[in-house]
Amino acid sequence: MRFTLKQLSYFVAAGETNSITLASERVHISQPSISSAISQLEAEFGVQLFFRHHAQGLSLTPAGERMLVAARLLLKDAEGLHDLAHEITSTVAGPLRIGAFRTFAPLLLPDLCADFAAAYPKVTLEMIEDHEAELVAKVRKAELDVALTYEQQGDDLQFEQLALMPTYVLLAADHTLASRGSLRLQDLAGQPFILLDLPVSKDYFHSLFVRADVPLNVVARSDQPETVRSYVGAGLGFSLLTARPKNMVALNGKALAYVRLEDDFPPMKLGMISARNIRKTPAVLAFEAHCRRSVTTAAIPGMTSWP
Repeated sequence: MRFTLKQLSYFVAAGETNSITLASERVHISQPSISSAISQLEAEFGVQLFFRHHAQGLSLTPAGERMLVAARLLLKDAEGLHDLAHEITSTVAGPLRIGAFRTFAPLLLPDLCADFAAAYPKVTLEMIEDHEAELVAKVRKAELDVALTYEQQGDDLQFEQLALMPTYVLLAADHTLASRGSLRLQDLAGQPFILLDLPVSKDYFHSLFVRADVPLNVVARSDQPETVRSYVGAGLGFSLLTARPKNMVALNGKALAYVRLEDDFPPMKLGMISARNIRKTPAVLAFEAHCRRSVTTAAIPGMTSWP
């Protein structure tokens, strides 16, 4: 189509006033511009829209009368687009796609999203959990509006830190070292290790052993945190984790213990990532503000706090 809404508005003005002069005054544009727009529309549609009367102005042809009705409807629909755009940019409503790292998604998302949904009932939430690399990929492809995960880098990504999550030792509650107030990795040298086998995470935990110069003795691995907790609860070994579920019992019913790491390991940075090149809707901005209020180092929804 080689016509514009502006040309249609000039045609409607001329059709409603039956005058180039009056149409010009109504839309505040020159008379030649009105005449040119009408001629271009007639050429584009292949119909004559007006009868030209030398002294008496214009009158619509039968085709012009039908086109005038259609043009009015089209211009009204176009105005509706402006109204819709205003609603999208000013009302906290519509779809919101949230991602979270698999290890803390079942702890963090339920209460966080339930409270948000209660405050903003017009927002339609979709929650997705995945590992870090997939969350980043989904944010970059605009499949997620925002993701809660550990610190990520990238010129096209925006990361905002919310809380610090130190790594801790996970032990069976009846382990001989479970009553200790804190441990170093050297204290666990040679003991069997249960690895959380997720992209990025496994490399991070491996780096801690390298940094502490402690050999890594992996006897079991899983990409499911609850499986890792059950292995540890059963006494098969110890593990290192950052997410701290309030439930101190594994799925197999075995009691667990969390012990601080004395080693000078930097804590993981939990935060929000979003794409820099995508304009955020009011729903996204409202959710980010909700996360700032609800997720802090001292209090992370679904997780126990260190004393």
